[in-house]
Amino acid sequence: MAQQGNKKLMKFTKKQIQRYSRQIILKKIGVIGQKKLLKSSVLIVGVGGLGSPISIYLTALGIGKIGIVDKDNVEISNLTRQIIFSSNDIKKIKSSTAINKLKKINPDIRFESFNKKITKKNINQIAKNFDLIIDGSDNFRTRFLINDYCLQSKKILISGAISKFDGQVYTFNFSKKKSPCLRCFIPIMPTNPDIDNCEYEGILGTLGGIVGSIQANEAIKEILQIGDSLCGYILIIDGLKLKFRKVKLNKRSDCYCNENK
Repeated sequence: MAQQGNKKLMKFTKKQIQRYSRQIILKKIGVIGQKKLLKSSVLIVGVGGLGSPISIYLTALGIGKIGIVDKDNVEISNLTRQIIFSSNDIKKIKSSTAINKLKKINPDIRFESFNKKITKKNINQIAKNFDLIIDGSDNFRTRFLINDYCLQSKKILISGAISKFDGQVYTFNFSKKKSPCLRCFIPIMPTNPDIDNCEYEGILGTLGGIVGSIQANEAIKEILQIGDSLCGYILIIDGLKLKFRKVKLNKRSDCYCNENK
């Protein structure tokens, strides 16, 4: 067994063995798990308060292909929470600017930049070649769109939301028939679904780091099929009281997801 392990290790470059050594020694990851990460692909929708830490961690951890979708340019008001950007990046295109920085973190990773708004017309073209989707968007119209696409495509979706001092994380594994969807929790799209809540309600920047890191962690768990999946639950985070609640989310019999089995 030791010889087989050594042969597998030799398929990594010396720098890769050094880079990923702290993950490879974990029994639940090991050589096979690290190879699986390097062969996996993740699409991140939005490289803002959530997408920034998500993209940084997934790049560092060795996700083989990462796509980033964001139509916006960097604004000075982003800098309190969108930690991948600096003052020198103001007015620059978010998606390509983020990727240029991520390439410096890990040269093993292949990146795809989508400097456009994700819509019903282009979502399949953008997302079809990715194994897992992480939603870091800031409005309900996009969240519902991604939810419905992943449901129809039977992809895994990890969604997060932050507002004021609070955050939420959901995992929907649509390859499983019993998985609920976002519409099970929010049946009707809210009024003004395109509004960025942070702009009107405010946000403590650190919440993006907390929730985004959890989303990245859940992505690793789903790819490697380790630990307890968050699918079927909502993780609710109270940043002021530092309380985490895991609430059961049942699949509603009258939900859209039952019509699209």
